[in-house]
Amino acid sequence: MIDSQADLQIRRKKALWRANHRGMKEMDLMLGQYAERKLAGMGIGQLEEFEAILEISDAYLSDWLTDKTETPENFQTSMFAEIKAQSFVSNDYKKL
Repeated sequence: MIDSQADLQIRRKKALWRANHRGMKEMDLMLGQYAERKLAGMGIGQLEEFEAILEISDAYLSDWLTDKTETPENFQTSMFAEIKAQSFVSNDYKKL
């Protein structure tokens, strides 16, 4: 539970660090760029959703974001769609 704006800011900073330091450079770029643009404006609900995305392994995220495998229904959200859309066009990735 968030007790104050200061607590919310701390969680945002932690999420930003986690988004930029994933272990897989592609995920650093995809999630980090999104976080840098969006985190400051996220309320608690959106932050919790983003934190849940950060809990997913890079292997699964990579497959979902590049359409190698279908994204599970519980992650088919507008936020996930935004991350996917700003990352790159998945059809171009499949041609590589």
